[in-house]
Amino acid sequence: MISLRMVWAAVAASFLMVQAPAYGGSTLDRVTASKVLRISTDPSYPPQSFMDADNQMVGFDIDVARAIATELDATLEIVTPAWEIVVSGRWNGRWDLSVGSMTPTQERSQALSFPAVYYYVPAAFAVHERSRVKAPAELTGRTFGVCGECTYEAYLRGTLTLPEATAPLSPGIQPGEIRTYETDLNALDDLKLGDGVRINAVLSSLPTINNAIEKGYPLRVVGPPVFYEPLAVAAEPGDAEFDARVAAIIAKLKADGVLSALSQKWYGMDLTRKE
Repeated sequence: MISLRMVWAAVAASFLMVQAPAYGGSTLDRVTASKVLRISTDPSYPPQSFMDADNQMVGFDIDVARAIATELDATLEIVTPAWEIVVSGRWNGRWDLSVGSMTPTQERSQALSFPAVYYYVPAAFAVHERSRVKAPAELTGRTFGVCGECTYEAYLRGTLTLPEATAPLSPGIQPGEIRTYETDLNALDDLKLGDGVRINAVLSSLPTINNAIEKGYPLRVVGPPVFYEPLAVAAEPGDAEFDARVAAIIAKLKADGVLSALSQKWYGMDLTRKE
């Protein structure tokens, strides 16, 4: 015997099938229907993303996100969840895309998809200007500050495996202690207090270190870049159509010279190609 509840369930199912949009995956559906692209990024990571004097979010990643939104015919909205939450996946639709200078490591690929790499950044060591350290090898046994759950922490722990690599990168030094921070800037804030006051060195992106130095932080870079970090936009897995659309947009922004111009604007150099 068929109950009234079963009849209504069948009617509801057929209605949903008729009303299903023709766009594909849920993320692209949401962006297309709402005309809003919600991106996650770091609230304090200059020159990639930070608050300016007018309390507006600006930076390279913000400009890239805005260009992507324009191509999607959408308005840009920005959210700033903790980095650990972003890289863990399981966003549950709280935002659509991460434009936060994320390295597409093999470990992160288990929780996220990476539609496209949009630039490459050199990673380097910073020490206090009064530090006696002259070469990275002299940092063995010292206390390092890095952003928690980020590429630089993985590199120091010897677990960082970049795309297309068959083995983790070797840091070439043995840290005495690794202290993690919410952002790179927090680590640099502790380093500027003095050599060994809290930490002895920070591993971060060279542009971030240089930006801090330009703002008066008493720091200096030690040695050449230790590796070049491919940085990608990230999305929740499961929407191949959205990934393909974002990848096509990044390719267009590269071909049109938009990404190169934005890199020159914020870094004074073209980081859209791996040197």
